Amino acid sequence: MTFALDDFLRAAPRLQRIALRALLALARRPRGAALLARLPAADQLAHATLGLIRYDDHATAVPLGWDAAAVVARGRELRAAASASRKVEGSW
Repeated sequence: MTFALDDFLRAAPRLQRIALRALLALARRPRGAALLARLPAADQLAHATLGLIRYDDHATAVPLGWDAAAVVARGRELRAAASASRKVEGSW
């Protein structure tokens, strides 16, 4: 497991952490994946959580459309623009 996913699981309440670790262990094995295929909600949860791992690696995340630095920069631009517009409105 990656460091970020391990941190995510460590932050979960004890029972949920145990269940998620078991679910992810099942999803990584062919027989476990076949078992999860019979439980669509559990299968979706396992695959979505495993998919989060891809976003932890910058080289993989950027081609998928997730660049954390770009998101932060865009957020700063939006805040600056909103702050500037409030200053202009307040000058009346």
